Parts: sequence; C-alpha cells; structure tokens
Amino acid sequence: MPPTRQLGNTDIHVTPVAMGCWPITGITSIDVNEADSLATLQAAVDAGINFFDTAYIYGYDGESERMIARALGPQRDRIVIATKCGLHWDENKTQARDARPETIQRECEESLRRLNTDRIDLYYLHAPDPNVPLAESAGAFRELLDAGKIRSVGVSNLSTTAQFEEFHGVCPITASQPHYNMLQREIEADQVPWCVEHDVSLCVYWPLMKGFLAGKLPRDHVWDPKDGRQKYPVFQGEQWDRTHDFLDKLRPLAEESGLTLPQLVIAWTIRRPGITAALCGAKRPDQIRDTAAAMTADLSPDTLSAIDQAIQERGEVASRPAVK
Repeated sequence: MPPTRQLGNTDIHVTPVAMGCWPITGITSIDVNEADSLATLQAAVDAGINFFDTAYIYGYDGESERMIARALGPQRDRIVIATKCGLHWDENKTQARDARPETIQRECEESLRRLNTDRIDLYYLHAPDPNVPLAESAGAFRELLDAGKIRSVGVSNLSTTAQFEEFHGVCPITASQPHYNMLQREIEADQVPWCVEHDVSLCVYWPLMKGFLAGKLPRDHVWDPKDGRQKYPVFQGEQWDRTHDFLDKLRPLAEESGLTLPQLVIAWTIRRPGITAALCGAKRPDQIRDTAAAMTADLSPDTLSAIDQAIQERGEVASRPAVK
C-alpha cells in the first residue's frame, strides 16, 4: 500500500493521489456512463487510493456524491471523503455562488444524506461568494466542525493571502484546493508559503491540466462540441503546439523512468514542496489505475533536472478560459 500523508494537523491521513470525482458525472466529459463510473470508484480503492474528492455541484443534483455512496458505502471507514458547498447550478444550468451561513448548513445536511454518512472528513467552501464576507461563511463552517458533522475544513479557489487570513481567523483551515500543474504554478509565489507556514495541506486539481499533460490528445485532435476543454487558451493555436512540443520532451523521460507520461507528471506533482495530494480525475478504471501507480514511482535527480529544464523552456500558460 502507498504511504499516506497527514492532512493539515488533523488525525486524518490521505494518499498522495486522490480521485477527483467530477468526470464521473459526465457534465463536461464525453463517453461517460454510470457502470464505468461506479467501477472507476472501486478501481481507485483497489489501486490503493483512500481519498475521494467530490462536491454538490459535481452533477446537476449531487450525482457524484450519490455514486460514491453506492460504490463505496460498505468501505466508508477505509476512505476519506472531501466534498464542497457554496456553488450550485441555477435554473439555466449556470454555476451560481451562495456561501451564506444558512446555505452552507443546509448543503452540508444534504451532502450527508446523499453520501449516506454521519460525517464529512473534509468540507470545502468551493468558492468565495462576493456577496458574503468570508468571515461569515467561515463561521458556519466553525459551527459544523464544533457539531461533529465535519472533521476538517477546506477552502478552494481563494486568490489572496488576505482571504486565507480572514477565513482562518474564524475557522481553522486544514486544506486548500487550488489548481496546480507543471505549467500553471502561480500558487508557488504566495499560497504555498502561507499554507506551509500555517500547516495547511494543498490538495491540487488540474495536475494533468485537464488531461492535456496525459499526452492522449494528438496534435490533429478534432474536438467534440460537448468537450468543454476547447474554450481554454492552452488548447488553442500556438499554445496547443508549444505544449505538444513540451510533451515530446517529457515522453523519453517517462520511458527512461519506466513510467507512463501521466505517471511521470503526477509523480513530479506530489513531490513538490507543500503539496499533500493531487486530484486525478477519471471516468474509466484504467485511467485511475494508471495515475495511482505514480504514488510509488521514483524520479532520479537527473530526471527531475530535465523536467525542470523542459518546464522553463515551455513557460507558464494562462489558467482562465478564453470564454465563459
């Protein structure tokens, strides 16, 4: 079994690869079906993963949480479940924010029912609500923590250390969930140092940059109209070509290390300073088995040096979509 890591300063220990449970609902992913999704959850456990990351908004009505309950309910005491509140789909199926204390309390109760559990191991504020002071949202999390309904508290998509300080001053933060990968490393400037100083775990999403760094998209890839990734600048034009050039430099490094390309990328990510876990999305069992193997991969100093050189030559890429 792979070694686990302490989540913040809690008694919760998680595997350095977590399964991200957004793709299994098929909202922005193609070729998704329920049987594969349930099998992927079980395959993650079988591969040694104990950390599952979901959210109310993963599915138009919490479907991801329900699938976790169906697939892994009998193994509840063996796994760590993280879920989130504060984002929902409105009547037009557009994401909307609501982080009022009463909403946080209600959505926690609803998640507990969907997950068929008596506690949430890690409960995140999915995103700050511009209409609600962070301190007010934090107060609701503190009440849930004190009531024993959640075991630890996380924040996602905060952008400044001032936001972290405001929330942390009311309710202790155990984990932060930003995006982070080889080519999108802006959190290294301030968020990583703040989290390390305050003993806050970083559980990062997009470690494979929405699948691009997995190397499965050929240069002549034709996009399915339902695939939401094509709106991001990195999947277009010159950025597309430059990233493919970057992947061509990584492939021989992966082969020399006896790894697949996704394993090389994830192994690098979970060894970065301050990173506790990388969230690896999957919709089929083979995908999660592949990335789970990165937990025990070994990267030599020469390989790490060559990766750093390739990253420097490629340069960082924009994180925001070209259109909403």
